[in-house]
Amino acid sequence: MSFRLVTTFLAYILIHIGADAAASGDVGFIYEGFQSTNLSLDGLAKVTNNGLLQITNISQLQTGHTFYPDPINFKSTSYSSAFSFSTQFVFAIKPEPSGQTGHGLAFVIAPTRGLPGGLPTQFLGLFNDSTNGNATNHVFAVELDTIQTHEFQDINDNHVGIDINSLISTVSQPASYLPNDRNSFHNLSLSSAQPMQLWVEYDGENKRIDVTLAPIAAAKPTTPLLSLSHDLSPILQQTMYVGFSASTGSLAVADHFVLGWSFKMNGVAQALDLSRLPKLPRFGPKKVSKFFTVGLPLICVFLLLVVTSGLAYHLGRKWKFAEVLEEWELAYGPHRFKYKDLYIATRGFREKEMLGAGGFGRVYKGVLHTNKMEIAVKKVSHQSRQGMREFVAEIVSIGQLRHRNLVPLLGYCRRKGELLLVYEFMSNGSLDRFLYNQPKSTLNWSQRLRVIKGVASGLFYLHEEWEQVVIHRDVKASNVLVDAELNGRLGDFGLARLYDHGALPQTTHVVGTLGYLAPEHYRTGKATTSTDVYAFGAFLLEVACGRRPIDPQAPGDEILVDWVFSCWKEGDIVQAIDRKLGSQYVKEEAELVLKLGLLCSHLEPTIRPSMRQVLMYLEGTVPLPELSSIGISAVGLGFTHACGFKCTALSLSSSKDNNFSRSVAESPLSGDR
Repeated sequence: MSFRLVTTFLAYILIHIGADAAASGDVGFIYEGFQSTNLSLDGLAKVTNNGLLQITNISQLQTGHTFYPDPINFKSTSYSSAFSFSTQFVFAIKPEPSGQTGHGLAFVIAPTRGLPGGLPTQFLGLFNDSTNGNATNHVFAVELDTIQTHEFQDINDNHVGIDINSLISTVSQPASYLPNDRNSFHNLSLSSAQPMQLWVEYDGENKRIDVTLAPIAAAKPTTPLLSLSHDLSPILQQTMYVGFSASTGSLAVADHFVLGWSFKMNGVAQALDLSRLPKLPRFGPKKVSKFFTVGLPLICVFLLLVVTSGLAYHLGRKWKFAEVLEEWELAYGPHRFKYKDLYIATRGFREKEMLGAGGFGRVYKGVLHTNKMEIAVKKVSHQSRQGMREFVAEIVSIGQLRHRNLVPLLGYCRRKGELLLVYEFMSNGSLDRFLYNQPKSTLNWSQRLRVIKGVASGLFYLHEEWEQVVIHRDVKASNVLVDAELNGRLGDFGLARLYDHGALPQTTHVVGTLGYLAPEHYRTGKATTSTDVYAFGAFLLEVACGRRPIDPQAPGDEILVDWVFSCWKEGDIVQAIDRKLGSQYVKEEAELVLKLGLLCSHLEPTIRPSMRQVLMYLEGTVPLPELSSIGISAVGLGFTHACGFKCTALSLSSSKDNNFSRSVAESPLSGDR
């Protein structure tokens, strides 16, 4: 074998290896502005001072071409299948001031740069009369056509088309896009002088071409404008050039701009950072200032309106956000919120922000504009000034409570006939949302037990660990909030009372919620730690059984504690467990909670355990005494017999109102402070 033959053979192998390597190199580039680029430009094409790629200007009968300078391998060999490719670019077409526009812009893949022989006007600088439609062109283009040319069977004067070797589009559609949150296409005007985005994608494996159009501010639609099943392998040669072509006519002229361009072989083109693209020039003639003819008179009228209405507006705002602020409140500092801040945080206390409503007022969600903290604002009505100073003092004191199982009370605000209490917002809402009215999600047994232990820990802190004794007076599921980690946090201290350790509680009006009120509270009017324990007993049974303490619609006994007692008496107390739990609970733990609920609900306060003992029982450090050994019987439970709670509760409710979940008092301030 001669040396020349060996050399020729090696050169042939190296050429094909180089071609395969280039093809597998997956060429990609991105231009976010075109300053300092080495693109191939001809005709009117140029790069402006601020980095815009201007394909044409408003010169007549001209073309402009811009191409990436290097050839790109679209195949591994001349006879293999074309590779996949993807491109994104941002363009703008600005017509001349008269409104005439033309003829359009095209993204093009061609075997040579410059497209020699391409004519202006309707040919878009791509072909001429003799080359249009020739299979030897090997040109693929996506046209953005702004002139209807009947010769090329254009559908209108504002369309997008896929062109293969011809300006008669294989497929075309009016310029439009389908937003991802809509079900119909929205029209776009290509010659609106507004920047728009275009994506062209070819799937070499499935032989499909997708073209997607969108405004500059829109995300890429998932539904393309054009989708064509077509094999580009016969069209694309092994190496091709990619770029843009545009043209103007004798009357129809326009500036064609490209602001940014991204391209990728065998992959998805890198997304353009739209914020980094150069700005389009100001379009249209400069407007003649009308300051002296129109502006100045309008300014004078405006100033007059400002002067006449400013005072009224100021007084109106002052009245709108007026609030009661007495001298004795100045000492409370940050615990006193401004009504204006709460008004803005809750968007004017509108209905959409309301979290719920109860016997004492409505609760709204809000976000403080100062620190973006989420809050819950409870609006309470108060018409009497009696005891207000003492009440606010207690509210501020309660605001100093710090425990992981208490909802922080951040402060208060007074305005006219309203008192507003501000709490930290809990994202999961109140516990009763997980128990009643077919909840979207329920708590499993371990989660319920965790909530129970958390509330018990919070009550123990209130009764024994803080510097004063705090009687909550309204322990119930709707006042227990569930935080993001599903911890139970006792909230709503609007009824709470404070007294010093060792001091005796004072007689007050009876307040709280029917079903949770201890019988001795009716007789003596005194709220004690033992009355809180009684309410906690009702709460224990409520969480374990998934029933309210008093439910006239419940099957069997409407009094929950009586029903649980009857189950215990029959020797199967766990049959009272919430049926939504099925069998997914720990029997020993369920028996403990139910029996502890009965013990806390005893009619005799001295038999009820303290919250310290309750915690010890729940944690298992001390065994719960047998109920029979301490005399638990129907007589000993607070809900039974004529002298028990049932008769008292019924006597407090009117004959026309059987809603036992309402609070006894109409206001937390109704003579109770």
